[in-house]
Amino acid sequence: MIILYILIIMSCSYAIMYKTLRNVHMLQQNLYNENNRYLKWVFKNSNQWIGFDLFLIGICFVGCIWVHDMEIVSVLCFILGSLFMILIGYRWYHLIKTDQNKKKLVFTGRVKRLLFTITLIYFIPLFFDALIVNTVQGTWVVFLIESLLLYFNSIVVFIAMLINWPIENGIYLHYKKKAQNKLKSMNRLKIIGITGSYGKTSCKNVLATILNSKYNTLPSPKNWNTFNGLIMTVNNYMDKFTDIFIAEMGAYVKGEIKRLCHLIHPKYGIITTIGQAHLESFGSQENIQIGKFELIESLPSDGFGILNGDDPLQLSYQIKNPVRIIWIGIDNPDVDVRASNIKCSNKGTTFDVVFKGDKKTYSFETKLLGKHNVYNILAALACGREFEIEPDDLIHAVKSVKPVEHRLELKKIGNFYEIDDAYNANPVGAKRALEVLDMMPGTKVIVTPGMIELGEQEYKLNKEFGKQISDVADVVILIGEKKTKPIKEGLLEKGFDKENIIVFNDVRDAFPFIGNMAINEEVYALFENDLPDTFNEK
Repeated sequence: MIILYILIIMSCSYAIMYKTLRNVHMLQQNLYNENNRYLKWVFKNSNQWIGFDLFLIGICFVGCIWVHDMEIVSVLCFILGSLFMILIGYRWYHLIKTDQNKKKLVFTGRVKRLLFTITLIYFIPLFFDALIVNTVQGTWVVFLIESLLLYFNSIVVFIAMLINWPIENGIYLHYKKKAQNKLKSMNRLKIIGITGSYGKTSCKNVLATILNSKYNTLPSPKNWNTFNGLIMTVNNYMDKFTDIFIAEMGAYVKGEIKRLCHLIHPKYGIITTIGQAHLESFGSQENIQIGKFELIESLPSDGFGILNGDDPLQLSYQIKNPVRIIWIGIDNPDVDVRASNIKCSNKGTTFDVVFKGDKKTYSFETKLLGKHNVYNILAALACGREFEIEPDDLIHAVKSVKPVEHRLELKKIGNFYEIDDAYNANPVGAKRALEVLDMMPGTKVIVTPGMIELGEQEYKLNKEFGKQISDVADVVILIGEKKTKPIKEGLLEKGFDKENIIVFNDVRDAFPFIGNMAINEEVYALFENDLPDTFNEK
């Protein structure tokens, strides 16, 4: 009996551990269920609950009803059930190892506390049986409970998160107060907020490079654009020598940007471009527009906002704040900072800039690709001029700007050029990435899984994306057959050669395929969007 009980404990622990790690990873990627993101993922991927897990529950159920002693049949059933537990564990272990992980599970303090709570939930029935029940029938009941908990592991993870909420909220409030007190103590600190549907990180990095030519500037690291990200930035990275803090601000719903502004109180604000990113969670284009302008409407009257004069959604908005506005643009002649003569190649982009009130034209060059990056640079230049940085220093700073990782980053991979735009996920940005690909010589390839979180328009917008691709690409590689169906429809509707449409379930399969293409020709491959692991197709 003891040997079988130990076998059950070990097999259950193996299966529980790997399925839990998988679901905790998904919870972390879905921002700990912010705006119900995790629950939406759970119910969209309910097919993960079938198979071995369900069969194991059946074995346990039969065992509970039929087996009453330690006869050979009972022993064999225990062994069979334990083997199925091990198979379940191996399946989840294999899934974790083979996943196309863009962001791996980070074992933060919060994750460790969550894993501890989940462990308690699973092991309470085992200890209860060992100390109190201690019968064959009781052990079968416990085995059935463990199998059900394993089957609904994603829900168990969610329940554990709810149990831990009071602790996590207390920790959060402590660090929030610490960050707010630190900001209040730095009277001379200038704070700039940057938001928009896309281009936030690129604009932030350009602005940081420009301002660093004269000031000690702290940009929020990587894409830390959430409440927790900004709190960690202030607490862990800001010191008494920081002159300027540049805060990237992301949002999924109305009100989030306003909350971020209440946290850090920016005096200056930049909106890059307003598109349709996160349309599903915002609910409408109007809500996105209102949400982004929460930054400008939170600025004090002695600050300024920088807006894009070529963006209809920025031009048409009635700002409910008397703050001064600086307009940038390319097509609109009635702006304060304007670019012209834009040329793009595999070496980067060159363009000219005119500042309102200055008759001189300044020539710039950058390693960044595309017209949309020129907008990001213009916003940074407008801010740099306001902070009294000389034109020659601006020119030098723009030339030294490094491409943002995974955002139209041009690099040589083996014998072909990769245009890595993996972190782009919206229709306007995707269209502009195609414009960059169109400027390149040689054979043009696009690799994409499509776009997500576009609400009811997702199918339509992906189909339109397919039509746009057909005008530029020579070869199309789609990642995930189901998700990319509308893109394929758009391609075929425009008469694209179906022989040049390749479908893989794993983006890694695209690299050797393109490498073989590039043996006899020059190939430029645009990798457009890399969906989070929560959307993998197997």
